[in-house]
Amino acid sequence: MNAADEITVLARWQPAPSAMAEVLALAHEVRERSLAEPGCLGYEIYRTAATPEAVLLVERYRDAAALDKHKQSPHYQLLVTGQVLPLLAYRKVDLLRPGAPA
Repeated sequence: MNAADEITVLARWQPAPSAMAEVLALAHEVRERSLAEPGCLGYEIYRTAATPEAVLLVERYRDAAALDKHKQSPHYQLLVTGQVLPLLAYRKVDLLRPGAPA
């Protein structure tokens, strides 16, 4: 494994006002299943202090292929695409790679 190939996903979710509890429960289920994937190196769920109505997911994958496999997995399709996304008022996803030394 080459650390330079790792991808970190920062996903910012803002659930509809009445959907926070359901979104958090689904996120924890996605986390549990994602951590069982061989290419998933980490998966954390945060509530942001500045914007408590938002959820921040920090996911780490071995490489782009592992991230693609994650997004195509049955649990991602069922839980994220099928159940979480319809409950969100806002969603932003950033993909990060390790920075090379200057």
